[in-house]
Amino acid sequence: MTDFLVAIGLVLCIEGMLYALAPGLVRRLAAELPRMSDAALRAGGLAAAIIGVIIVWIVRGT
Repeated sequence: MTDFLVAIGLVLCIEGMLYALAPGLVRRLAAELPRMSDAALRAGGLAAAIIGVIIVWIVRGT
């Protein structure tokens, strides 16, 4: 459970830094979302999830 809470904290920290450092970029990216197909959004989300699992797997060494 501790690892999960640390992961949530890291996500919030990184996301918060993105909003603080590049709010204009975040707005432009958010404006593009309605124009993207469901398949493209799904593929991007799946790719991000797979990359995240690989990173955790490498760092944890299991």
